[in-house]
Amino acid sequence: MATRLNATACVPAADSRPGGIFYGWWVVLAAFLNLFFAVGIVFYGFPVFYPSLIDSLHFSRQQATSGFFYGFAVVAPVFGLLAGALIDRLGPRLSILLGIGFVGPSLFLMGRITSLRQYYLLCFAEVLGYVLAGPIPNQVLVSNWFRAARGRAMGYAYLGLGLGGAVSPLVVHWLIETLGWRRAFEVIGAGAVLVLFPVGIGVTCSAPRDLGLAPDGAGVDRSAAPDGAQPVSLRRVLGTANFWLLLVGSTLVIGAIGTVIFHFILQLEDQGYSAGWASRALSVLLFSSLGGRVVVGYIADRFTRKNVMALFYLALALAIPLLLVYHQPRVVYGFAVLFGFAMGADYMLIPLIAADCFGLPALGKILALVIMADSLGQTFGPVMAGRIFDTRHSYDLAWLIITTAGVAGSLAIYLIKARKPESIPA
Repeated sequence: MATRLNATACVPAADSRPGGIFYGWWVVLAAFLNLFFAVGIVFYGFPVFYPSLIDSLHFSRQQATSGFFYGFAVVAPVFGLLAGALIDRLGPRLSILLGIGFVGPSLFLMGRITSLRQYYLLCFAEVLGYVLAGPIPNQVLVSNWFRAARGRAMGYAYLGLGLGGAVSPLVVHWLIETLGWRRAFEVIGAGAVLVLFPVGIGVTCSAPRDLGLAPDGAGVDRSAAPDGAQPVSLRRVLGTANFWLLLVGSTLVIGAIGTVIFHFILQLEDQGYSAGWASRALSVLLFSSLGGRVVVGYIADRFTRKNVMALFYLALALAIPLLLVYHQPRVVYGFAVLFGFAMGADYMLIPLIAADCFGLPALGKILALVIMADSLGQTFGPVMAGRIFDTRHSYDLAWLIITTAGVAGSLAIYLIKARKPESIPA
């Protein structure tokens, strides 16, 4: 079998249907693993380290939760659009490989930090890896390979994020208890590199045309088709109401998600729950999101996607007030199930709606702008909540603020004007 080993070409240049399976599903598996490690393990496992950072290095809650926010504040304006342009020009594969080179080593070095400055610096590097190897390139990757089954494919890929998030609180807690928090960081960083580099080199392929295939495994290459929407320039996209509704709506809701995820364990421990119990409750929330992702992916191919997204966002927002009634374990678990299921629509519908509205040619740059704004919201929310707790010694005001933000975000998504996708062929 002939192979090509440069950074942008795919390795499997021949026999593109191993085992008789359309190669796009192998690409979905690669995206699954990227999202499992670069987002699920890193982002959702990181809050489990906060108590250790606060106790060992004497960080305040605001300092511990500000690392990623400052990282996104610095990285997003400088590298976000550059990453989108790189993806549109050279394909998502190169971006993912570069990102892995930041994700793993920066996590490994987290185990060596002794100061707040070092912590912030490594958070910057981690955010850069997230930009290059996280949601943006993987969303473009899956969108390139699928049209009719795009929602289902995106849902399966995002199961990696959900599964990584679901197991990471338990795994990270066990690693900290067994090896200490420093060695736990090193194990996770090394594991990410050892898994993702071989997958990126040997499996990931930027587009079906690189293998002489077409999206969804069709017999004719339709990779340049308008995909139901006329491709427009980025300048024209920025002048549309749809773009700003998508950006603002998703930022508000994903900001609410980040606030809950980053402070959920801290609130439960404040109320007397053990660290192990709190980690299990967070895992219940994230396991519930797996079911949400499957359901969202299935119905997104059959109904108007922006309405599906708005409905799940609204359900998520209306679950947040349950955090005001945290004294009963069954209420905590009930919140975890409801919030987690609704969270299944977090990032995964954004590229589908963007493609419905604007087509694929500038999708990388469009997603870079939207996802960077979402990421700022996702990290600003926890900083805000940390500041509120430090001054009021309660999260109640924070929960009310993000509930309002979530409702407003769902309304913004509902106001988007986008077409209903074609049904999946029988």
